[in-house]
Order: sequence, then structure tokens, then C-alpha cells
Amino acid sequence: MRYSTRIKPISYLKANAAEVLDNLLEAREPLIITQNGEAKAVIQDIVSYEETQETLALLKILAVGRQEAEAGLVEPMEDVIARLRNGLGKDQ
Repeated sequence: MRYSTRIKPISYLKANAAEVLDNLLEAREPLIITQNGEAKAVIQDIVSYEETQETLALLKILAVGRQEAEAGLVEPMEDVIARLRNGLGKDQ
């Protein structure tokens, strides 16, 4: 995606808000809003935003898992499965 084609000044957003929203829904690409020639905000459709948030949540889970593995805070899979089958928690 070329962001250079997705840059608009805030005055454009103010004058064409409905069109901008329609375009966001159709293109599903973010729009960069400038003010005084500087990028100030990024807007995107809600579906893309929700997908981004879900992806970030999954990446955080993976990062935590990796940190725990590197710190040695892991158990053999067989032990965990056996405990789950027996209905026992970690401390039991």
C-alpha cells in the first residue's frame, strides 16, 4: 500500500467527511490527515481497526509466551495434558 496516495489535509476531511468515510469503508486502507503540512492523525474503518487490535493482542500473547519460555517458566506438554485430563489445577 502506498501511503503517499492516502494523505489529505484536515480541511479536506472537514469538507468531505461523508465521502471520506465511504472511501474508508470501500478501500479498507488508512488515511493520513495532515495539519499545517505535518502528519497528525491516521483514520481507518472500524473493521480494520478491530482486526488490528486482535492482531496486536495475539502478538502480545506470543511475546509473553516467549519471555516465559526464555525465563524457564515452562512445563512439559505431557504434564500439562495429564493434569488437565485429571481435572487438576497447576497447584494441585
